[in-house]
Amino acid sequence: MGKSTGFLEYKREVPKDREPLERIKDWQEFHLELPEATQQIQGARCMDCGVPYCHSGMMIAGGASGCPIHNLIPEWNDMIYKGLWKEALARLLKTNNFPEFTGRVCPAPCEGACTVGLNEPQVTIKTNECTIIDRAFKEGWITPNPPQNRTDKKIAVVGSGPAGLACAAELNKAGHRVTVYERADRVGGLLMYGIPNMKLDKTKVVQRRIDLMKAEGINFVTSTEVGKDYPVNDLKKDYDAVVLCGGATKPRDLPVEGRNLKGVDFAINFLSANTKSLLDSNLTDGNYTSAKDKHVVIIGGGDTGTDCVATSIRHGCNSVLQLEIMPKPPETRAQNNPWPEWPKTYKLDYGQEEAVALYGSDPRQYCTTTKKIVGDADGHVTAVHTIEIEWVKDASGRMTMKEILGTEKVLPADLVLLAMGFLGPDDQLLEQLGLERDARSNVKADYGVYQTNIDNIFAAGDMRRGQSLVVWAINEGREAAQACHRYLTATSK
Repeated sequence: MGKSTGFLEYKREVPKDREPLERIKDWQEFHLELPEATQQIQGARCMDCGVPYCHSGMMIAGGASGCPIHNLIPEWNDMIYKGLWKEALARLLKTNNFPEFTGRVCPAPCEGACTVGLNEPQVTIKTNECTIIDRAFKEGWITPNPPQNRTDKKIAVVGSGPAGLACAAELNKAGHRVTVYERADRVGGLLMYGIPNMKLDKTKVVQRRIDLMKAEGINFVTSTEVGKDYPVNDLKKDYDAVVLCGGATKPRDLPVEGRNLKGVDFAINFLSANTKSLLDSNLTDGNYTSAKDKHVVIIGGGDTGTDCVATSIRHGCNSVLQLEIMPKPPETRAQNNPWPEWPKTYKLDYGQEEAVALYGSDPRQYCTTTKKIVGDADGHVTAVHTIEIEWVKDASGRMTMKEILGTEKVLPADLVLLAMGFLGPDDQLLEQLGLERDARSNVKADYGVYQTNIDNIFAAGDMRRGQSLVVWAINEGREAAQACHRYLTATSK
């Protein structure tokens, strides 16, 4: 805890962001920092709640409640309050390999389960976490820490997203010789190419961590797709164990008329190409789809949709609309969404905030579905036809979608981006390895065990659980490393 009466004495305060109309002119991170004394007061708001649900990491009603990696939140909040920053860092790193990532991009289920949040604005857990690790890097407290002794075991980790990096870090700590394979030209997976630079800086934050891991002895191999550039038979022969952390990379498609028109693409392609061009040439090479002077329609919500809004605005789009099939969330928790469930409430994320500042309104249109996409004689998209829907219960009690006649609209569109989530992992490697799949096409491996139907092959992260949060990927990467280590220890006897 922090101060026993701190939550009564102090109000929640988070750092201001750079003004929307200023930050849309560049691709730099938009978060600012609080003064040290102010941040310490925020640590004081952590109350003596008795049962700290903030680090429970439970699944309730299909969502995460509390921190999936079980961060020792009350402990490091107390240390922040007392100014014991090094001690806070030590407690934070016991559970989280990459707090500089989660402190920036995690939606903070810990805060949704904060006991203070029952009656007052919750503790600033996410900001506190980010402040600890950012200060540690600035002060030079984070340095390479390679293992003192090495085993003779070699492990391949396939995929360098948050699950793969966490798994590699833990196996390396145990002294094993770890090689991480990444099919892209840079390490980081989702962290590098799936999240825009203004939300997670690639050089100052992501590459800094990769360089640290290299210095600790982890070998990274990029531009190499296992099963294509590197045969699976060689993989099996060269390594004592394999951990698959390739993610859920199949984007959900939209089966409507006009889907194949030019100018209609998956959001992930739009975002990743933009980031690669930004890193390669500061967007001068033209190897990305620009939204400049275009009417942009984004179909789908979530973080990916928000990132598309923000990216399109930075390109200089004429307009941007985001179509959400679900109803607009309530301003406060609904009766069927009690604490400590994740609060399903309305929020204006950074991309929508920028759209409001630029165009005067939230770009999201709720309870709207796409009927068809139309184009011109050259086969390029020109408009999206939509209709409003309502959600009603059918005879079995299930909620179903019903179109509302007379609500049809035609939206001008020069660029249509599909941000409707992901369906599962790519098939090629899994089929070559002969791995069993679950009903959702993910690799079949029990949570907490992570072992596939092949003894020395493990799976973790979105490739095993389906599309999820970065913090769940870190959780699974860490636990899969433990399972792999136990297997290697047992087989070496």
